[in-house]
Amino acid sequence: MHRCRGFKLLIIALAIVPIMSQWPANTFAKLRRSRISNTVCDPIADYYLGMENYAEAIRRHQVLIEQQHDDALAYYHLGFAWGMAGDHRREIAYYQKAVELGLSDWELFLNLGLAYIEAERLDSASQVLRLSVLMGPYEPQSHYNLGLVYERQGILQKAEQELLLSLRLAPNQAEARNQLGVVYAEEGNYQRAYQEWSELALSDPYYAPARANLAILKRIERGEVRGPHRMSGFAHAK
Repeated sequence: MHRCRGFKLLIIALAIVPIMSQWPANTFAKLRRSRISNTVCDPIADYYLGMENYAEAIRRHQVLIEQQHDDALAYYHLGFAWGMAGDHRREIAYYQKAVELGLSDWELFLNLGLAYIEAERLDSASQVLRLSVLMGPYEPQSHYNLGLVYERQGILQKAEQELLLSLRLAPNQAEARNQLGVVYAEEGNYQRAYQEWSELALSDPYYAPARANLAILKRIERGEVRGPHRMSGFAHAK
C-alpha cells in the first residue's frame, strides 16, 4: 500500500498560498484544491496539518467542528490528521462524517479505503476504492490500491486488471509493477512474473523487492518453495 496515502488535501483558502512554499516537499505534493466544495477550512489549522504538526492540527480542527458542525471539509482534514497520527479508528469515523455531510470526491474515498486497509477491513476497503475509481477513473493511485486489495482477497483476475490500468496511467510505479509480478506468480504465470521483475530490477536496480522475488522464483524452480501460493514468501508492497 502506498504510505503516501495518495492524499492531496483539499486546501481552499488562497490566503495560505504564500505559506505553502515553506512546507516540506512531500507535504506540498499532497495538496490540491477541492473541486466539490465551497467550504473554506481554517487556514491556520490547515497550516499546522501541512507542517505535519498533527497534534495542533487535530486541536484546531476539533475546535472548528465544534463551532461549525456541518463543515464537511474540516471533518475530512481532522480524519486525515488522526490517520497520520496513527489512530485509524478516528480517521475512519471522521471520513464517514464528511461523507454523511455531502463531501464526495475520489481522494476522500481513496483515503477512506486506505484507512480500511490499515484496519484490515478489506471488504469495506474494496467498496470505497471502487467508488474512488468510479469518480476518478484516470487516477493511478485508486486503481493501484484497489488492485492491492483484490490481491489480498485472492481475486487475482481483478487485481491484475486494476494494476494494469494503474500502470497504463503511470508506467513508472515500482510498487505497482512489483505487485503485478506477485499477481502473475500467484496465478502460476511464472514467465510473466519473471519478465516483470527482471525489467523492474533492470530499470530500478535499488528496488529490493524485485530482486527478492526473482530469487524466490529460482527457489520455486529448484523445488525448495511450493508455488503458486500466497504463502510462497513473495515481497509485496509495503
